[in-house]
Amino acid sequence: MSEHFFWLSDDQVDRLKPCPAYKPSGVEWLGHVPAHWEVRRLKALVTNVVDQTTQRPEHEITLALENVESWSGRYADAGPGMALESQLKRFQAGDVLFGKLRPYLAKVTCPDKPGVCVGEFLVLRPRNENVSPGFLQRVLCSKPVIDAVNASTFGAKMPRAEWQFIGNMEQPLPPFPEQAAIVRYLDHADARIRRYISAKERLIGLLEEQRQAVIHRAVTRGLNPNVRLKTSGVEWLGDVPRHWKIRRLRNVVNMRVSNVDKHVKDDEISVRLCNYVDVYKNDYVSGRMDFMRATATNEEIERFRLEKDDVLITKDSETWDDIGVPALVTEPAADLVSGYHLALLRPRPDKLAGTYLLRALQSKGLAYQFHVEAKGVTRYGLSHAGIKSARLPLPPLPEQTAIVAYLDKATADIDTAIARARRQIELLREYRTRLIADVVTGKLAVREENAHRES
Repeated sequence: MSEHFFWLSDDQVDRLKPCPAYKPSGVEWLGHVPAHWEVRRLKALVTNVVDQTTQRPEHEITLALENVESWSGRYADAGPGMALESQLKRFQAGDVLFGKLRPYLAKVTCPDKPGVCVGEFLVLRPRNENVSPGFLQRVLCSKPVIDAVNASTFGAKMPRAEWQFIGNMEQPLPPFPEQAAIVRYLDHADARIRRYISAKERLIGLLEEQRQAVIHRAVTRGLNPNVRLKTSGVEWLGDVPRHWKIRRLRNVVNMRVSNVDKHVKDDEISVRLCNYVDVYKNDYVSGRMDFMRATATNEEIERFRLEKDDVLITKDSETWDDIGVPALVTEPAADLVSGYHLALLRPRPDKLAGTYLLRALQSKGLAYQFHVEAKGVTRYGLSHAGIKSARLPLPPLPEQTAIVAYLDKATADIDTAIARARRQIELLREYRTRLIADVVTGKLAVREENAHRES
């Protein structure tokens, strides 16, 4: 057991051993199953219920794909503001709902109340009492099943699976007491994993607050604690060193908003496209990174090719607080261009260092300016004027360099701790995915007495 899972390496995991005897399932993705298990087509175990309605009930839950968690099987009421298609399906408590649109998201749940759901859910009702809805839900959201269903989909942008394929899939079926034991065991393991992940997420939140405070202090007050201050005239900024200037971005950067989309055209030139996710997930962008391929015209390449010390910010997002997230270009490449939904800020070298601009944009104050300027309802965006009008505290260039050097050192340990915690969360989720797959396919045996001991 990996050291990352020391908190699970007790009897609850050590007791899980392979079954004493296996048999071939005859199904490639399933492999061998315990000798006493059955293997049945899904449509022999459940009925695909299509009970349509146009009425959204007032006192029952309403499920949309967006509010079913992909890795937990939990759900929440869509709420009165959620946009739903007019045709809905009724379901009962104990049905299993399977999201057939973009099945790789594993939108599978087993509601404990009746309600209605969008038509993109299959409503699967066990045919008899020998099929546990909870066990079935865990099988259907396991990685082997999701991968097989996803491989059957059609449609490039919105891949969709069909009941004809899903219903004909062979599924493992242990005896009912063993199904119940598996559900209890996985509930217990899931609860422990969730608690640990929540603790790590709280730690990340605290570390990010600490990092923000360090950055904000440096880019608004500088490094000299005895410096004389003046009123900045900007509410969020407060007092700044007397020798600093306050400048709008339009006066210190050249801004370019890309229109290069994720298309491939025969009459255009092949490029690598730096996209929203590349900026959102990275503080630094390098030509050595793995970018998606697209095409652009000569004019677009000339205008939106990335250069060293350019700063990219997210211009559009589904949430207002993801607007204005920055990344610094540290190593350009001849074929690397800025993609759609990003604004390219090219500092004027006589006034502003790209490294300082990155740090300034990472402070809550400057980000707040972008947040309040973002417009939208279901999707938010910054106008060109909204970006250019943002105010920036501007020390002299040598002081900008000193602030960057200080912050690189002051945030290094914090960044390392955040990266470590995120990696631990990633490993835990990978472990949980593997554990579910191994248990529901019988690679690891959960005896009824094991599950009782863990409850």
